Amino acid sequence: MSAPTDRRHSPRVELYQRIVAAIDDGTFPPGAKLPAEPVLAARLGVSRPALREVLILLQEDGVITRRQGSGSTVNQPPPPPGLERLLPVEKLLGAGTVRCRRLAVELEEPTDFSGYHLRLGPAERARFWESVVDVDGVPACFAHEWAAEGAVREHLTEAVLDQAAPPGQPCATMLATLLAAAGRLPLTGRSTLGATTLGKERGQAVSRPPETPALLVTQTVAAAGRPLMAAKYLFPAGAPLLHLNPRR
Repeated sequence: MSAPTDRRHSPRVELYQRIVAAIDDGTFPPGAKLPAEPVLAARLGVSRPALREVLILLQEDGVITRRQGSGSTVNQPPPPPGLERLLPVEKLLGAGTVRCRRLAVELEEPTDFSGYHLRLGPAERARFWESVVDVDGVPACFAHEWAAEGAVREHLTEAVLDQAAPPGQPCATMLATLLAAAGRLPLTGRSTLGATTLGKERGQAVSRPPETPALLVTQTVAAAGRPLMAAKYLFPAGAPLLHLNPRR
């Protein structure tokens, strides 16, 4: 298990959580425009560069939409799923030899992303898996996946996440593991897609330059309306086509 990091306690995470809290309590309801950056930065007592960095993260996570010259708008809650089947990355990447490599396994405090999407309280913990999925030996997906510890144990009788393969051993993504263990338990998912770049850390993990364009898929999986898992999947330019299965 990798050593805990300090990302959960950074000023960036705290600022992210403050803005999300203001959205949740109705200060900035869905559909509302956030104040202009200078006004919002002054109101929150932070610098404009710090605020801009967090606004970029909020857009990546599907919380807001930013448009040049129009400011930032709080997104409406996602619609019910129905345009795709709930499938793990390993299935979406189609033909070829698919192999998952685990980079990290942690039990951690809520981050900005996991706390928001899994609705975790400060004292709750999330299982975190960092993985790379290769197709024919070439990195095709960088995955960050979180599971709500309490919700998973409530809905799945088997402690499946305790059986995570250690870093460096053959494994599966968290979503593949949960789907295999869920049996007939009805699960629903919702996804957003967006464009981004890999950045330094993620680029190193897949042996690509930081500025490499990537498709970002953000996904939340729930049982009986309670979030079980949230994930970020990044597919760098040149990755195999994703095979989706539309349905009515």
